[in-house]
Amino acid sequence: MDIEKILAVAKRRGFFYPGAEIHKTIAGFWHYGPIGTTLKKKIENEWRNFFIKEEEFYEIEGTNIMPESVFIASGHIKGFTDPLVQCKNCKSLHRADKLIEEKAGIFVPERTSTKKIDEIIKKKKIKCPDCDGELTNTRFFNMMFKLGVGPTEQAETAYLRPETCQTIFVDFLNVYRAMRAKLPFGIAQIGRSFRNEISPRQTLLRQREFSQAEAEIFFNSDKIDEFPRFEEVKNYKLNLLTLDDKKLKKVTVADAVKKGLIKGKLIAYYLARIQQFINSLGIPLEAIRLREQTDEERPFYAKYAFDCDVKTSLGWIEVVANHYRTDYDLSSHMKASGKDLSVVENGKKIIPHVWEISQGIDRTLFCVMFHCFIEDKKRGWNWFKFPPKIIPFDCAVYPLVLKDNLPKKAKEVYEMLRKKFDVFYDESGSIGKRYARADEIGISFCVTTDYDSLKEEDCTIRDRDTTKQIRIKIQDLTKILKQLMDKEIEFEKAGKPI
Repeated sequence: MDIEKILAVAKRRGFFYPGAEIHKTIAGFWHYGPIGTTLKKKIENEWRNFFIKEEEFYEIEGTNIMPESVFIASGHIKGFTDPLVQCKNCKSLHRADKLIEEKAGIFVPERTSTKKIDEIIKKKKIKCPDCDGELTNTRFFNMMFKLGVGPTEQAETAYLRPETCQTIFVDFLNVYRAMRAKLPFGIAQIGRSFRNEISPRQTLLRQREFSQAEAEIFFNSDKIDEFPRFEEVKNYKLNLLTLDDKKLKKVTVADAVKKGLIKGKLIAYYLARIQQFINSLGIPLEAIRLREQTDEERPFYAKYAFDCDVKTSLGWIEVVANHYRTDYDLSSHMKASGKDLSVVENGKKIIPHVWEISQGIDRTLFCVMFHCFIEDKKRGWNWFKFPPKIIPFDCAVYPLVLKDNLPKKAKEVYEMLRKKFDVFYDESGSIGKRYARADEIGISFCVTTDYDSLKEEDCTIRDRDTTKQIRIKIQDLTKILKQLMDKEIEFEKAGKPI
């Protein structure tokens, strides 16, 4: 699929576009328009429903700016780096691992040494992509945004957080005590993160400011296989790509644990939930995989990790990082702060271990748009087939023409529906063009008032997916639309076919 077609619609219809575009933009910053903002919030709300509500996690909201001591304790000051090379000729900067991947098709794991990277660049004769100049030796660049808090002469060193999870770890004890929590339990947060990327690219896929949905599940490591909710997913099939088997395979959650492909019932349960969630957003199962990371790929704090990737025409895109962080974070913050972050379970003092779910909301939105985009030559326009629960607008309301009280009747319908649904009103252009505009942003149903509406108090509903239409009474409209969105009734059986 041509990504440029999706990007063209994204800008023209108000999904997203470069930040501060009327000025000289800075790479890596993107703004969401009205349609994109609504889509993004609905994805976030679905994440809340799926994890925070159904899993009974505790949601918090932390600050974007945190003291330097937090990131010394977490290891970010020392280890949150990317490999950087610079062109000796034009002085442009490039992220070395991504440059190698693009020019030579070689994946460079996260913990690869600068020496090894330099060897690959030399062997593959990789030059500057801008001017074909020679590149410098690789050095590591810390991606955190540093700033001073307070008047200049008294400023305290702080950083914009590079991930939302550190807020959770430093607040662990407050939440544990306030909520009288018992292991295992999760703390979750949806918020902004900031990374000073060397060479941001591919629109929403690599930004300098982005949204994350993260959950940290705290548990007793001795009880990783004592997880009652495992029974709910044991027969669900995962798309697994493990280090032991280089081929993607479908395996039940129960078999994955039994065969040692996944280490622990708690971990297997949450991997299943992640795959289920991504699939629920309109991304087909065959385009989802759970890929185990190698020792070199894993972040320094992770003992064990799986990426949840989505396949696109740009390749496999990581949308969710799943890490077994052990007790690294709580132990590190205990040591640095002097605060006791241990808990007592069955009379025994322990430091909880952590399983992390870290989802990129912007990347998820991009992948949803990719898989829901329909190139339709028959209709003569392209459109989005979003699932009802994340669709920017549930329905649109139109008058057939702008005369004879049809707009008045349409607005009555609009006012009635917007109390229950997200509704879009449009009276500009021909009805065919309005249908096309609705399809283009993924609206499921279009409600139109016509001359019969004035006499019979009914209206037409058009289905986005089939373009078929039915007539129903206006008084039944709210109930019928709800049933259609919840897929409780087939469209053609919901009213009188036209």
